[in-house]
Amino acid sequence: MDALSRANEVRALRAQLKRDLKARRMSIGALLVDPPPYLKTAQVFDIVLALPKVERVKATKILRSCRVSPSKTFGGLSERQRAELAAPLDRQQ
Repeated sequence: MDALSRANEVRALRAQLKRDLKARRMSIGALLVDPPPYLKTAQVFDIVLALPKVERVKATKILRSCRVSPSKTFGGLSERQRAELAAPLDRQQ
């Protein structure tokens, strides 16, 4: 039961984060530099899709240009990948 409640809490936090990104109340660059603990297991592709004016095709192109797999998690990104992703994603916002 404890694991289930923790999973529900993480899902709620991620949903709120996606709403904040869509409304431009939060910067994706800040998340890339220092992701919160609940975001470390989230796929980068899913969070990029939450940005305004970014659809599946555009998200895939951005990730491919930065040499990041769509299934990569925030916790699994290298420093190079974080730096390369921050520039094009901040321009999207």
